[in-house]
Amino acid sequence: MVNATARTLPDLSVGELSRRSGVPASALRFYEDEGLIRSRRTAGNQRRYCRDALRRVTFIRMSQRVGMPLSAIREVLALLPDDRTPTRADWARISKCWQEDLTARIRQMEQLRDQLTDCIGCGCMSLAKCRLANPGDRLGADGPGPQRLDGHRGDGYES
Repeated sequence: MVNATARTLPDLSVGELSRRSGVPASALRFYEDEGLIRSRRTAGNQRRYCRDALRRVTFIRMSQRVGMPLSAIREVLALLPDDRTPTRADWARISKCWQEDLTARIRQMEQLRDQLTDCIGCGCMSLAKCRLANPGDRLGADGPGPQRLDGHRGDGYES
């Protein structure tokens, strides 16, 4: 008797991958054009995806949700093996690539959340408050944009 886990499951059509992943078929074709996922073609020229494409598509979507650009996603996916289905260890290894970047993004989002009302735009949108937070429009000398929210200043203005 053959163990069910040892059986090779059939590849997924673009429609099946779309249904299983919740990603439109047009997006799957785009991901393939961008080199993020791969398919093979049947004799009838239909796309077929290995089952591990489902995990890759999920990884792509989750990465996009946290603001990772497709170029960075492509770089990390290129670290996965081509000759076999990625293991849990493979996924753990590539997830470490972004830990530092994601931690920095989380800090920036928290800072934005905490200062958005007071620091919308350049930090001078509320003139009454800016007299205290930005006397004499000192931040304006650094140029346009959210000087306090960018956190690039070294004079104590970043939170």
